[in-house]
Amino acid sequence: MNIPQDLKYSKDHEWVRVEGDTVTIGITDFAQGELGDIVYVDVDSEGETLGAEEVFGTVEAVKTVSDLFMPLSGEVLELNPILESEPEKINSDPYGDGWVIKVKISDASELDNLLDAAAYKELVGA
Repeated sequence: MNIPQDLKYSKDHEWVRVEGDTVTIGITDFAQGELGDIVYVDVDSEGETLGAEEVFGTVEAVKTVSDLFMPLSGEVLELNPILESEPEKINSDPYGDGWVIKVKISDASELDNLLDAAAYKELVGA
């Protein structure tokens, strides 16, 4: 299981890559493995400002549909256009081309509420 050291993680299995006051958010390798083959990603929150733990979209896999939760408060700036035609990128490259959204952070102190790689490993029993 791949858990990059340079990312932050939510207890809901989203990862966060910090780039100044913007973050890129995706689904962890653990989560995509649990979901199985992802066939559709539905995110209709572009341009909206959402609070931490609010639902920003859903991921549909062959067996289930799962909500996606905001790990931080902020404005959804961009959706990954690749996922519209290739949702399986989340399965094959969850930390690269399979990112889901980019967000302008409202409150940088919320980063302190996220898990580091060691704490996330412990959460998932890796």
